[in-house]
Amino acid sequence: MSVYFVILLSVLSSIAHRGSKVLVSLDALHFGANSFMVGVLAALYAVFPLLLALYAGRISDRIGVRYPILLGSVGITAGLVLPALHEGLFTLFLCPTLIGLGQIFFHVSIHNAVGSIGDPADRVKNFSSFSLGQSVATFIGPSLAGFTIDTLGFRPTFVVLAVISLAVVLLALAFPRLVPPRGEHHDEKQKRRALDLLKEAPLRRTLIMSGVALTGIELFSFYMPVYGQSIGLSATRIGLVLSSYAAAAFVVRLLMQDLARRFTEAGVLTGSLFIATATYALFPFLSGAPMLVLTAFLLGLGLGSAQPLTIMLTYHHAPAGRSGEALGMRLTVNKITQISIPLVFGGIGAVFGLAPVFWANAAFLLAGGIVSVKDLRGGRGSSVSRARDTRGSDPRKER
Repeated sequence: MSVYFVILLSVLSSIAHRGSKVLVSLDALHFGANSFMVGVLAALYAVFPLLLALYAGRISDRIGVRYPILLGSVGITAGLVLPALHEGLFTLFLCPTLIGLGQIFFHVSIHNAVGSIGDPADRVKNFSSFSLGQSVATFIGPSLAGFTIDTLGFRPTFVVLAVISLAVVLLALAFPRLVPPRGEHHDEKQKRRALDLLKEAPLRRTLIMSGVALTGIELFSFYMPVYGQSIGLSATRIGLVLSSYAAAAFVVRLLMQDLARRFTEAGVLTGSLFIATATYALFPFLSGAPMLVLTAFLLGLGLGSAQPLTIMLTYHHAPAGRSGEALGMRLTVNKITQISIPLVFGGIGAVFGLAPVFWANAAFLLAGGIVSVKDLRGGRGSSVSRARDTRGSDPRKER
């Protein structure tokens, strides 16, 4: 019961978060912002997560996950309320900043909560269920935002998303016992340095692959609306293109456990990067909504399993008692990517147009896939799903 309640909180928060990305980018274009400005807004989502991810992980390890989930949801709600109260670029810049601040405490704690529920043999199942919930949220969020924009306008859409985020706060307050109090306890007297985590080679490789995969996911969320508007698509059709990605992600996550057992998690990640490379290279040649929906679906088949696999591997490879901190380190790497890549690619888009943005990202994903192939040839693609066959034993405690 507890894991499904935690997943419900995550789904509601992700609907608000995912919907806000479409809403913020389209609202910015409505105010006359260019591609570079949209890139700046995308980067603002990652500023506080970059600075506070490790701290949020340590807080999650130290005091538990309940309060970070609650307060993080309050921050996300506040970020969505501001543009609803006052229109303008200033509040539009505050929106992703506050959402990012709240989301980092919520995000790390939710991942830590899912990993801590049940015994180690339940971990793959829990993360698989969690990833399916995220697929549902990724499907609903953009479609809901696009449809509401077309029917009600921008400010009412901010209100709708704020109400969804507020529901997380109310549920967490109403049913506190359904949220696990804390993950694994660690020795508070033990001196720990964040950089020590990077000495763990499997964890280090996972962090790198997580950042590369996230580049493909995040740029699609922000530059697909820009590209869609440039070819004359309505907000509803743009939302459908984005949601087709989520539908494919849902499908591939249903098969994730079987794929991981057969090819290992690292093998699945490698394949996902090459599929993403091909789809990104195709996007600038497409102008019709049906073909964009199909290509986005293929991209979802590629990258749909990337994030849950890297979350699972990060938790698996983390030293005992430092799962929250390791998850925070993963988000730090991800946020460095989220800040730098949109700014760089936003500059490319402002100078050369949108097509080079997609092609440059395809090259980045291709490079990541090549690095991953070299890693696999070295025989270093471990499988959590195979390791879980011994019930009750945690590989992190056996090192």
